[in-house]
Amino acid sequence: MKTAEIARRYLDYFEKKGHTIVPSASLVSDDPALLFTVAGMVPFIPYLSGDVPAPYKRAADNQKCIRTNDIEEVGKTPRHGTFFQMLGNWSFGDYFKEGAIRYAWELLTTSEEEGGLGFDPKDLWVTVYEEDDEAIKLWLEHSTLPEERIQRLGKDTNYWTTGLPGPAGPCSEIFFDRGPAYGVDGGPATDDDRYVEIWNLVFMQYEITNVRSKYEFDIVGDLPAQNIDTGMGLERVAFIKQGVDNMYETDQVRPVLDKAVELSGKRYGENHDDDVRFRVVADHIRSSLMLLSDGVTPANDGRGYILRRLMRRAIRSMRLLGVDGPTFAELFAVSRDAMKESYPVVETDYARLSQYALAEEATFLRTLASGSEILDTSIESAKSSQSTSLSGSQAFLLHDTYGFPIDLTLEIAEEAGLTVDRSGFDALMKEQRERAKADARSRKGQLADTSVYRDFRALGETVFTGYTDLETESRVLGILVGGAPADRASQGQIAEVILAETALYAESGGQVADKGVIVGPGYELEVLDVQKPVPGLVSHTVEVTTGEVAVGHAATTVVDAANRRAAAQAHSATHLVHAALRDTLGKGATQAGSLNRAGYLRFDFSWGQALSPETRSEIEEIANNAVRDDLEVTTRVLSLDEAKSAGAMALFGEKYGDRVRMVDIGGPWSRELCAGTHVSSSAQIGLINLVGESSVGASNRRVEALVGQDAFRELAAERAIVSQLTSGLKIPRDQLPARIAELQASLKAAEKKIAQFEAKALGERVPTLAASAVRAGAHSVVAQSVGTVGSADDLRSLALQVRERLGTDAAVVALGGEVGGRPVVIVATNEAARAAGAKAGLLARSAAGVLGGGGGGRDDVAQGGGTDASALPAALQGIVSALESAAA
Repeated sequence: MKTAEIARRYLDYFEKKGHTIVPSASLVSDDPALLFTVAGMVPFIPYLSGDVPAPYKRAADNQKCIRTNDIEEVGKTPRHGTFFQMLGNWSFGDYFKEGAIRYAWELLTTSEEEGGLGFDPKDLWVTVYEEDDEAIKLWLEHSTLPEERIQRLGKDTNYWTTGLPGPAGPCSEIFFDRGPAYGVDGGPATDDDRYVEIWNLVFMQYEITNVRSKYEFDIVGDLPAQNIDTGMGLERVAFIKQGVDNMYETDQVRPVLDKAVELSGKRYGENHDDDVRFRVVADHIRSSLMLLSDGVTPANDGRGYILRRLMRRAIRSMRLLGVDGPTFAELFAVSRDAMKESYPVVETDYARLSQYALAEEATFLRTLASGSEILDTSIESAKSSQSTSLSGSQAFLLHDTYGFPIDLTLEIAEEAGLTVDRSGFDALMKEQRERAKADARSRKGQLADTSVYRDFRALGETVFTGYTDLETESRVLGILVGGAPADRASQGQIAEVILAETALYAESGGQVADKGVIVGPGYELEVLDVQKPVPGLVSHTVEVTTGEVAVGHAATTVVDAANRRAAAQAHSATHLVHAALRDTLGKGATQAGSLNRAGYLRFDFSWGQALSPETRSEIEEIANNAVRDDLEVTTRVLSLDEAKSAGAMALFGEKYGDRVRMVDIGGPWSRELCAGTHVSSSAQIGLINLVGESSVGASNRRVEALVGQDAFRELAAERAIVSQLTSGLKIPRDQLPARIAELQASLKAAEKKIAQFEAKALGERVPTLAASAVRAGAHSVVAQSVGTVGSADDLRSLALQVRERLGTDAAVVALGGEVGGRPVVIVATNEAARAAGAKAGLLARSAAGVLGGGGGGRDDVAQGGGTDASALPAALQGIVSALESAAA
C-alpha cells in the first residue's frame, strides 16, 4: 500500500466520522518558540490550550513535520527520519477516550477491501498509563486484544505534557509486533525495536502547574473541555504495510536511496556503514526538498542553518560513499517524482527549489576544497613539529568556521598517519550545544504567555475596519500592564489595550503597524505598536498620555492618515515591483520576504546573481509605467482554492486561512494574496525610485526603493548634487560622465606614479636591510620594521628582494610595517632555510599572535597581521628567538 494511499484512507475514514479535514500547516511554525512544526499537534496548540476557540469540534489532518534533535540516529534505526508525516484526529470538547479508542481500532483492523488498513489484531499491542484503569476497560470493550497485550507503563512513556504549565493527560500507544526475527518477546515494555509504535492517543483532561520536570508537576484540576490529540506516524505504517524493514525503503524515500546507490557504484546491503550513509542521503534530500517547498532557504542561522546542515550532511555522505562531484541535480529530481503525488508543489515549483539546492551544493563543494587546503596545512604543521595528532580545537575550527565535517577530518588525518583529538573536539561541540540550548531557553523564557489573551479571544475576533475607515468607535475589552491583566492604566504607563474593533493596522505581511491614537472620555493614548499576539486578536501597545483608561470605557481608534497613506503607497509599490521583476526575469523571481513602511519598500526575491544597471532600470521603468497608467486596485475575499485557481501568488511559508484577500493591480498582471492596506489606483503611488540592489544569501537578492514624496526628495537631492558638479567643473550635465572618467584616469595615473616612487624608495633600502642580517641558529636573519608602507604587496616585494640579496645560504627575512594604521608582517624563507626547518607560515602565525591577530601561508612566504602596531618590535624579535630556540 503506497504512502499516499495510507494517508487517503485515514482522512477518508475520519471525514465519514464527521471530522473536518484540515490541510497541513507549513513546516515553518507560527510558534515563536519553535523553528519548525516538530509534531502534529503544533498547529492546534491555540485550540488545545483554549487560547483560541476551535473552529470545529472534530478535525483530521496529515501534518508535515521536521525534527532534527536526533539527527545522529538517522539511518541507524528503522524509524528515525528528519522529515515525517503525522496523521492525526482531533476532538475539541467532543468525543473522548471511548471514541478515540474505538475509531483507532476500527480503522486499523478493518480489511483493506473495506477501506481500512488491514492490520491483523494478533500483531498489535497497546500501552496505557499505569493508573488509567478507564483506558484498559475501554480497550477490552472495543477491541479483541487479550489483557496480556495491554501493558501499563509510567509517566516517562505514557503521560503527555508540553513541559510547561497547561494541558496534560495520560496517553495510550499502539504498537506493531514485527515478530521474533526482530527482537525479544515481552511486548513494548521491553523497549525493543521489534515493537514499532504506530499510533499515540493522547487524552488531554488535566491542567498542570509548577512543572519541575517532564515527570514532576502538580495537577490543578480538570480542563474546561476534554480534548483528544492522536498521532499516527505515516512513514512507520508505510514501511510495515509495504513489507520493508525501515522507513528509508518506503515508496517515497527508496527511489532517492536507489539513485545514490547508482551514483556511487556500491551495493545496498553489503556494508553497514555504507547503508547508513545511503539512508542519510535519502532522508536528508527529501527533508531538504520539503523545507525548500515551504520557503526555507539555506543560511547560517535559524531555519536556514538546519536546511544547510541537512544538505551538507547529504553531500558529506555521498563523498564518504566515493562520490566527490555534484549529485543534487539527480537526487532532488528523483525525490520530486516520489513526493509529487502527495505534495504537487514540489513539481510545480521545482525550478525554484532546485535553484537553491544546486547553488548550495556548489558552494559547499568549494568549501570542501578550501577546507581541505586548510586541513593539509594543519597536517603539515603537525608533522613538522613531530606531532602525531591534530588538536580538537583545530578540528572544531574546521567544522565551525569552514563547515568542514569532522568525519572528513578524521578520514584525511588517518590517511596522513595522524589521529585527531576527538575528545577535545567533542568537548568543544558540547560547549557549543550548551550555549545554543541556553540561548533557546532564554528566548523561550522571554516569550509572552499567550494564555493572558485567552479570555479576550473567547469574546470573538477583533474586527478590523481600517480598509475603509481611519476612525472607529469601539470599547475597551481588556488592559494588560506588565503582561498581567489590569482594570485600568494611568497617565505615563505603558499598557496593552484590547478593543472589540479597530481601524489601526496590526503588523503583518511585511507591512509595519499603523501610527495613531486611541481617545475616549477623559483620556488619550499614543499608539506605540499594534500586533496580533494570537490569531484573530489585535493588541495595541500604548502610552497613556492623558487621563486614565479603564476596561469598559468607550474608545475611538484614530489612524495617522498621512503615515497610512504613505504606507499604502509603499505596499502597492511593492506589488508593482514584484510584477515588474517577474516580467523582466521570469516566473522564477518569486518573493522571499518584504518590508513596507511609509515612503520605503524592501523586497527580497529568489535570484542567483546581481542585476545589471540596465535590468534595474528596466524594472524601475515597468513599475513606474504602471503608476502612470493609473491601474485600478481591487480587492476580493474568496476561498484559498479559488484564489490559487485565479493565479494569485502566495508568499512561501505564510499561513493562510480558508478565506483569503486577493489584491489585483491592473487585473491579473499583479495578483497576490495580501491582507495589507493599498491605494485605490496605481497613480496614487506617485513615484518609485529603486535606490539599492544587493545579495541576501546564495540564491536571494534584495531591491530597495523609495516611494512617493520620499522618492521625489531623493531625486531632488541627486539633482542638486549634479547641479553642483556641473557648476564646479563648468561643463554641461551630459558631459559629466566623460569628465569624471577623465578625472578618475588622471587620479589613477598619479597614484601609479606615487606607487612607483614609493617602490623605488623601498628598493633603495634593500642593501641596508640585507646588511642588517644577524645569525639565529643555522640561519641568517633580517628582522626589521620599515615603518609606513603603501600596501602589504609592497612589503612582500621588499622582503623577496632582500631574500634574493642574501644568497643561497639559509636565510629568513621578516619585515614589519604599518598599512593603513594596522601592523603587517611578511616572512620569506629560501630553500636552504626551509631545509633547515624554518617555515614561513608558522613564523608569520606566531608573529601575528603577538600583534593580536592571525596569519599563515606557505612555507616559502607568508603574511600575518593584527591590531597592535606598537608590538611590531616584539613580534619580529619573537621570530628571531624562535629560530634560535629551534637550533638549541
